[in-house]
Amino acid sequence: MQDLHELPKVRDSWTYVYLEHRRIDQDAKAVAAWDASGKIAIPCAALTLLMLGPGSSITHAAISCLASHGCMIVWCGEGLVRFYALGMGETRSSRHLLRQASLYADPASRLRVAFDMYRARFQETLPEEMTLQQIRGREGIRVRSTYTRCAQEYGVPWSGRAYRSNAWTSADPVNRALSVANSCLYGVCHAAIVAAGYSPAIGFVHTGKMLSFVYDVADLYKTEISIPAAFRAASQAEGDLEGRVRRHCRDLFLSSRLLERIVPDLTKLLGEPDLPEQGDFDASDDVPGHLWDPEGGAIAGGVNYEEPDE
Repeated sequence: MQDLHELPKVRDSWTYVYLEHRRIDQDAKAVAAWDASGKIAIPCAALTLLMLGPGSSITHAAISCLASHGCMIVWCGEGLVRFYALGMGETRSSRHLLRQASLYADPASRLRVAFDMYRARFQETLPEEMTLQQIRGREGIRVRSTYTRCAQEYGVPWSGRAYRSNAWTSADPVNRALSVANSCLYGVCHAAIVAAGYSPAIGFVHTGKMLSFVYDVADLYKTEISIPAAFRAASQAEGDLEGRVRRHCRDLFLSSRLLERIVPDLTKLLGEPDLPEQGDFDASDDVPGHLWDPEGGAIAGGVNYEEPDE
């Protein structure tokens, strides 16, 4: 492979694979998961996100192979209810991150993006004169109505959203299903955000967490994907609830063409970066970045700018 542009685009990739209690190793030019029953091949070149649950182990060669194919790796807890760590995405350019940071740093532009993110969740057009507090109130009504509608559609008892990470088993099935479904959605949105070169920490609606922007983006799709998936799984027979939720999420990710939408939606909300690409960032990790100059913008790095002796 000559450069990373040969890789499939995010919109063409699979969403995610979740594994637990398996060993992941390199297998030819891809990777495979092994357990007592044998081998499962993983087509990492077409995969966006590999989620590793408890009991997983992975070799250095497999990590290197996944990274070279732009597949994000996330280490998570049982049932996808905790996030521990992640690997790096495939982009080498900072232009999207700089655009995001510049919008965040200006209170007026941050407020505009926050308004646009809320408005993107509604089918109808919201009045321009509405305040952010009024929009948050209307958003709360929209989400509560979605819970009620799904509860009625799938015949699931619903008494409200309740989640405590330190008392997972005490929650009712639909609340556990919602937590798992949201975790799946967070993982896919996180992978798309990092693959496109944005920061998962710089949020516009949410703030103060390393995944604030992930929560911002996932909220655009929750009422369409994770909430229906959770209620549908909770309405079905007893058994592997978390597994059913993951499968329903997988099906909805595919039918809603989620990966085709996330990056264009981000571009629509944040706009195109003002800075043009400065050379080929993907050609080699050994190529230094550019240097900032207040007059010239970006100038070449890796150059000795010492003035010659007079």
